[in-house]
Amino acid sequence: MKSAKNTTSQQYRESGVDVQAGYDAVRLMKAHIARTKIPGVCSDIGGFGGMFALPENLKAPILVSGTDGVGTKLKIAFALDKHDSIGIDCVAMCVNDVLCSGARPLFFLDYVAVGKNYPEKVAQIVSGVAEGCVQANCALIGGETAEMPGFYPEDEYDLAGFCVGVVEREKILDSGNVKAGDVIIALPSSGVHSNGFSLVRKIFAGHDMNQYVTELGRTLGEELLTPTKIYVREVLSIIPNVKSIAHITGGGFYENIPRAIPDKLTAKIELAKIKTPAIFDLIMKTGNLERDEMFHVFNMGVGMTLIAAPENADLIIHGITGSYIIGEIVNQEGGILLC
Repeated sequence: MKSAKNTTSQQYRESGVDVQAGYDAVRLMKAHIARTKIPGVCSDIGGFGGMFALPENLKAPILVSGTDGVGTKLKIAFALDKHDSIGIDCVAMCVNDVLCSGARPLFFLDYVAVGKNYPEKVAQIVSGVAEGCVQANCALIGGETAEMPGFYPEDEYDLAGFCVGVVEREKILDSGNVKAGDVIIALPSSGVHSNGFSLVRKIFAGHDMNQYVTELGRTLGEELLTPTKIYVREVLSIIPNVKSIAHITGGGFYENIPRAIPDKLTAKIELAKIKTPAIFDLIMKTGNLERDEMFHVFNMGVGMTLIAAPENADLIIHGITGSYIIGEIVNQEGGILLC
C-alpha cells in the first residue's frame, strides 16, 4: 500500500498541478529557511501555521504588521532568469515599513504563486526570502507555494509576503513629536529598489538587459535587479534618537515623507544635497522625464528618511554609514517642499 505522502493524482498532474513537485520544493527550501531561525520560533516548516513566542521582557508589546509584494520588478528577474535575490526585495518592502513604527521585525511568511512548479526555481526564490530575513534578523516561519496553471505562464510567478514586528507601546514612533527645526536625514538606497518598475520597463522596452552600461559600471539588468536595501539593523541601533521615519516607496518623496510629519508642518528638502545614483539620471534621460516627476515616482537615491532633533543628528550620522542631512522641518503647511 502506498503512503498518503507518496500518492499522487495522475489527473491532477495532467491538469497542470504536480503535487510531488511541491514536496520537492519544500525539501529544497528547508535548508534556506533553517538559516533564519531565531529565539521565539516554536514550529517547523510543514505545519498548518507558523508559531512564534513574543519576547518575555516586554512590558506592553504592540504588534506591527506589514504586507507587500515585489511588483513588476519580477519581469526583470524573468528576463534574466535570475531568481535568487528577488526574495530580498519582498522581505525589504515589508520589514522597512514595519520599521517606520520603531518595531523590530519578528517573523515573516511568503506566498509564491507559480504557473508551473519547478522545485529548483522555487528554492532559489525562497533562498532570497531567507537572505532578506537574515538581514532583517527575523524568522521565516511559514509560507505557501501555489501552482496555478492557466493563471500564470509556466515560466512566471508572483511573490508577496507578510511581516509581524513588535515595539514597546511607549517607544512607538509618533510623527506628532516632530517639530519645526528638526532635521531630515537620508539613508542611501541601493538603487531603484522595488517601485516604479512599470515605468522603468516602459522606458527600457527593447533595451538589452545584458548590455554593459559604462555610467552604471555594470549591465542594465544587474543594476535594475539590485535588491532593495534592508535598514532594520542599522536603524534599530540608533532608534532612541529618531522621532519619525519614512520609507520611500511608491509615490516617491511627495507621497511618503509627508506621512512622517504633522499636517501643519512641511519637510523642506534641498535637492542639491541629495546624492542621486547614475541609474536615475539614465531613467530620466532615456524616458525624457521631468525631474519633478522623478521625485513623484522614485526614491532618487534615498531609500529612507529619519527625522530627528538637531542635537541627535551627529549620533545618527555616525551610527549609520552613508547617512546625511538633506533638509529640515519648517513651520508652514504643504507637506513637502523641494528646493
